[in-house]
Amino acid sequence: MTRREAVASALLVFAVALVVRIAFASQIVFPKPEDTAYYVGVARNLIEGRGLVTDALWSYQTPPLVFPHPAFEVWLPLPTFLAAIPMAIFGTTFQAAQVSSVLVGAVVPVLAWRLTADVASERGLSPDRARTLALGAGLTSTVYLPLLLNSALPDSTMAFAIVVLGACLLITRIVRDPRGARPTDPRLLGLGVLLGVGALTRNETAWLALLWAATAWFGTSAPRPVRVRLVAVVAVVALLVFAQWAYRNVVAFGSPLPGQAINNAFYLSGFDIFAWHDPPTLPRYLALGPARLIEMRFEGLSHNLFNVLFFLGLPLSLIGLVGLPWQGRSPALRPLVLYSLVVFLFISLVFPAATQWGTFLHAAAPVHVLLVISGLLVLDAGIAALGRRLGWTKPITWLGPAFGMFTSVLFSIVLLGSFGAGSRTTATLYQELATRMAASGHPLDASAGPVITNFPIWMAETRRIPSLALPDEPPADVLSLANHFANTHLLVLIEPEGKH
Repeated sequence: MTRREAVASALLVFAVALVVRIAFASQIVFPKPEDTAYYVGVARNLIEGRGLVTDALWSYQTPPLVFPHPAFEVWLPLPTFLAAIPMAIFGTTFQAAQVSSVLVGAVVPVLAWRLTADVASERGLSPDRARTLALGAGLTSTVYLPLLLNSALPDSTMAFAIVVLGACLLITRIVRDPRGARPTDPRLLGLGVLLGVGALTRNETAWLALLWAATAWFGTSAPRPVRVRLVAVVAVVALLVFAQWAYRNVVAFGSPLPGQAINNAFYLSGFDIFAWHDPPTLPRYLALGPARLIEMRFEGLSHNLFNVLFFLGLPLSLIGLVGLPWQGRSPALRPLVLYSLVVFLFISLVFPAATQWGTFLHAAAPVHVLLVISGLLVLDAGIAALGRRLGWTKPITWLGPAFGMFTSVLFSIVLLGSFGAGSRTTATLYQELATRMAASGHPLDASAGPVITNFPIWMAETRRIPSLALPDEPPADVLSLANHFANTHLLVLIEPEGKH
């Protein structure tokens, strides 16, 4: 593939991805789920001059428990920074924030195209077959449901996908020529920047950094000084990128790292994130007994395998999963395969309850790209084998990508409409809630004081009032929470779950 062809292919994939994402994002009128509302709300507060704060207290495990509350005691800030850029230009609306997610999401299919082109080149495929396969992977990624859905939501999912895919591409290129890696090598500097940015996006970046260190040390035959340089240069650059945020966390929370993430491993259910009187602890966790602890891990593995990876991408996800043990052996895919395997197993086994509320879901976009590539490689190999057996004089190289794109479009059209309708329903619900509460003599405004509710982030961002998460605990504990925060007298339940 010539340089001109490569540029044209990348631009084509990006343009198609951008148009598709704009069309879908226009159907989403409300920041759903709540983590999306959190990132957008903090971005709005930042633009308005209030700083990196939130009016929602949804976790009580990291002090200070005050309003406005310093943001990002659990999550990380990059999605907010990205959303704040278009919001500063177009206004502090959800639709303005979506500009960032659409643009970020449109880059991911381009990286899928580049990664597939590397695999095709590595396998020595003919130019036409390689070009068709790479374009097919890029275009299929533009309409693949999990990648398309998350591109309409300003959260960490697609930004982290860029970090992981970009890092994997750089890792393979450095490994091919480690001796040429000098301290000023753009590849090393770029990888360091990606890891630093990743540390501002998701905690799973730690695994990506360890993957690089292990690859640089054990995966090359370079002399020891070269291997030390490979690891050190990337580490220094990444730490420099992350240093300012680490300092901010020390000032805001007393620790440079989100220490609360450790407690997430002790959840008995996702509702533990809202715990007030009975926070997750190791003794309470171990009291479940070995049988239940093993069962929880089976539940975590099943949820992440089926609900996150399998069902959202049928039928291509099934083909990709089945073929991954064979297609994943490619050196060009090796870093992505290792990342996917380690993160899938670690989150499923260490955070079996928390992951059912989205822990792996938001780190899984790179894995979805891997499944798309694996699935198309399986189809390509199968069609080529069939052609040889039937004596075809001209291989039908486009058939596999066409199948991947058609099934992905069909699946996305069926399910994305319901997601758009759900966002409109939730927007209407909160508008109606405000009207009814005002009519009852309890308006949801600044005079209401902190409001306890089971959807605190949505309440805070739609009504602009301090909101407290309702703990899944007995009434006496809820009263204790209300007494802790002065002027708290309203409890608003919306579509109750758990023990409520």
